[in-house]
Amino acid sequence: MDDDDPRGLPAGQSGLIVRVPEAESVVGAWRDRLDPSARAGVPAHVTVLFPFLDAGRIDQEVCAALGEVLGEHRSFQARFDRCGRFPGVLYLAPDLGDHFQRLTEAIARLWPECPPFGGQFAEVVPHLTVAQGQDEGVMEMVEMDLRTALPVVAQVSSVDLFVHDGRRWRSRAAFPLA
Repeated sequence: MDDDDPRGLPAGQSGLIVRVPEAESVVGAWRDRLDPSARAGVPAHVTVLFPFLDAGRIDQEVCAALGEVLGEHRSFQARFDRCGRFPGVLYLAPDLGDHFQRLTEAIARLWPECPPFGGQFAEVVPHLTVAQGQDEGVMEMVEMDLRTALPVVAQVSSVDLFVHDGRRWRSRAAFPLA
């Protein structure tokens, strides 16, 4: 959900995210301007698995399996104290990226037909996207501003299922961690 422009996504597309409300005061205004997913209803977050199953396939059995696998993972505190970059993307990097990766790996093992980011990347790097598709000057300005407001410390206690309705992303369920 991070690095995809939500326009043109089919209705029923889904993804699993960890909301990071503690970051909204730091990144919210930037995301509203520079991250299309924010304008489409996605809060500040770290993606756990995108794309996930089509919404039509997400039934009580799938939700029960998600609840079970995620309930095996303990809640944790993540600290976002630096910025990172991918080509065309500025993000906040969590210090406990391996915790996020374990969540991704656990879900991807149950649904191998849903590799992270469609199998597009050899390595999945947990991150909170702030801006994408901007020129270098804009990215540098945003990064300098973010550095003055870091760190962001977040309590990670659940994973949310979001579904795209053809226009906007909407939360469908939340699955608590232990």
